[in-house]
Amino acid sequence: MTPLGAGLIVVLGLLFCLGIGTPIAFALGFVSIVTLMIAEGPGSLSILAETFFGGIASFSLLSIPMFILMGSAVASSPAGKDLYDALDRWLNRVPGGLVLSNLGACAIFAALSGSSPATCAAIGKMGIPEMTRRGYPKEVAAGSIAAGGTLGILIPPSITLIVYGISTETSIGRLFMAGILPGIMLTGLFMAWTIYYCHRRGVGMEDLTRRFTMKERFAILPRVLPFLAIVVGILYVLYGGVATPSEAAGVGALFCLLLVAVIYRIRNFATFSRIFRDTLRDSVMIMMIIGASELFSFTLSTLFVTQSIAEWIAGLAVSKWVIIAIVNVFLLITGFFLPPVAVIVMTAPILLPIIIQAGFDPYWFAIVLTINMEIGLITPPVGLNLYVINAIAPDISLRQILMGSLPYVLCMVTAIVILCFVPEIATWLPNLMMGQEIQ
Repeated sequence: MTPLGAGLIVVLGLLFCLGIGTPIAFALGFVSIVTLMIAEGPGSLSILAETFFGGIASFSLLSIPMFILMGSAVASSPAGKDLYDALDRWLNRVPGGLVLSNLGACAIFAALSGSSPATCAAIGKMGIPEMTRRGYPKEVAAGSIAAGGTLGILIPPSITLIVYGISTETSIGRLFMAGILPGIMLTGLFMAWTIYYCHRRGVGMEDLTRRFTMKERFAILPRVLPFLAIVVGILYVLYGGVATPSEAAGVGALFCLLLVAVIYRIRNFATFSRIFRDTLRDSVMIMMIIGASELFSFTLSTLFVTQSIAEWIAGLAVSKWVIIAIVNVFLLITGFFLPPVAVIVMTAPILLPIIIQAGFDPYWFAIVLTINMEIGLITPPVGLNLYVINAIAPDISLRQILMGSLPYVLCMVTAIVILCFVPEIATWLPNLMMGQEIQ
């Protein structure tokens, strides 16, 4: 059997395991073990443990639980409500200002938490009821939060970008820098569509008559700005070479815990126990996926599947833009069925050499890949954000949430197209701050 044929059987086996509800890490591990035993015999089992633990034996991986702890601390506090209230007071004079406030709050909260589901839950619990109460259509209320929540995997510090950096051995600091301008651009596209829609439909116009004094607008900022200062500080120490990602994440998590305790007076044992429990659960889940994906990648490499795929794509007599179009379609489809972390650890090491050989920047590709993963978060059949929104707003159907999200999917596709024509949006800032990297 050819390597590509063997790879197809392995992928079909993996899809079957996922289809019957097997957790991703266990599905990857089971398919890998069965495939190695069939192909190499029982003797191959002797290297399974070493391969699995080799996938997670990286100092850089320490940054993942620290950033998750940082996000859990913020999500446990009223920081999301304060962000929402602060932006509502400053944007109420703009058509659709309440939706813009939610999108802005999602973007900022996403930077603090690094988690799309946490962003949807924190902002959606307050924003969706308020938007529907003021007459906004349910589709707009739910769809804007679902889309805004996806910004959590693009705007740094991002767990997704950290996993990409570890999987491809690229600089996490440069990846964070690369995500800033595209994250702002995508947020701007979301807001531009919202303003156009609300102005055209006459939605939310009564908000234009509301008035807030400057005192009211500034009163809430002292509770918000310290958290934003942490994000800025993390980015500064990373691009300035002051600290490693793991050190920056650890200090950021500590400061977030202190701010939650000081600003919001959250000091009871139960809350902190829940914060550390959620951090442990999410961290173990991600580490299991990374370790099992390393095992899966080793299996594909043993069967010469990855090498054959790379040679096949590289041998296509087409332009580099056709190659990137094929890669985008592939990522889009896989994002429909798998979470971002799983897709990245499984595909990035295979695709990156092809991307570099075609003449594309690896940090630019990281952003394009991440936006594709964002689309997967608000599209069926997985569409994690859709189910999070449905859980916190059960009176809004999944169909309504999906229909409200589709315009924002088009915004994401537009962002990918813009990045293809203007890759400097992703590469300019890291090159400016950290110098041109020699490929």
